[in-house]
Amino acid sequence: MKIAVCIKRVPVMETKFAIAADGTRVDDAGLKYDVNDFDLWAIEAGLQLKEKNNNVGEVVAISLGPDAAQEQIRKALAMGADRGILLQAGSTPADGLAVARALAAELKDGGYDLILFGRIAIDSMNQMTGPMVAELLDLPCVTNVFRLDITGTTGRAERALEGASEVVEFPLPALLTIDDGLNKERLPSLKGIMAAKKKPLEVKPAQLGEARVAVQKMVLPPERAAGRILGDSAAAVPELVKLLQTEAKVL
Repeated sequence: MKIAVCIKRVPVMETKFAIAADGTRVDDAGLKYDVNDFDLWAIEAGLQLKEKNNNVGEVVAISLGPDAAQEQIRKALAMGADRGILLQAGSTPADGLAVARALAAELKDGGYDLILFGRIAIDSMNQMTGPMVAELLDLPCVTNVFRLDITGTTGRAERALEGASEVVEFPLPALLTIDDGLNKERLPSLKGIMAAKKKPLEVKPAQLGEARVAVQKMVLPPERAAGRILGDSAAAVPELVKLLQTEAKVL
């Protein structure tokens, strides 16, 4: 089984963010980056499928971004992916369709049985890139997958819905977006980290084309108002209810 896993380089969310001087992007100074959480679960899913297939086939980690994104691809290789591809771009465009087109151009002739994405990118909260790639490649697409079984050339997945779930059967090749709950990603071992340094990582220009969406302005959220202590006895309850009704307007 040949599996592609598309991963995104994202800032570590615990970092304190600042807006760059041009007002349209996050200031890179002092930021740390990692693989998008949901993409880590997609990598793990690909590795487990290969292992269930007696380690026949390969798992290819693909990312689009700056040269520094090689670090995140190396992490995927250290986890167990066989090789990596970086679609080189100065930065990741805000236009998800441009990214999808570049990824689809790389994936279309790859002969992949499965293409895996994380359900959502935790920096942009964009969860459309995977489905757009499926549309561009005319592949079956199952989103929000939290249970998965592949038998031969058929897949069976359970996907999360709002307050419910849905079981879907699909033929391969197909594209899936992986939700939390499917697995927990493995940590790279020292042996894996050393092996990753020798695994192939191809770097090529991303075929982005025209980007029709751009960030015009970024602003930080307003500072939270200081909390108010009403007391620690039952006597404070009526005032609390009143404030929830008149100020917070949540009752």
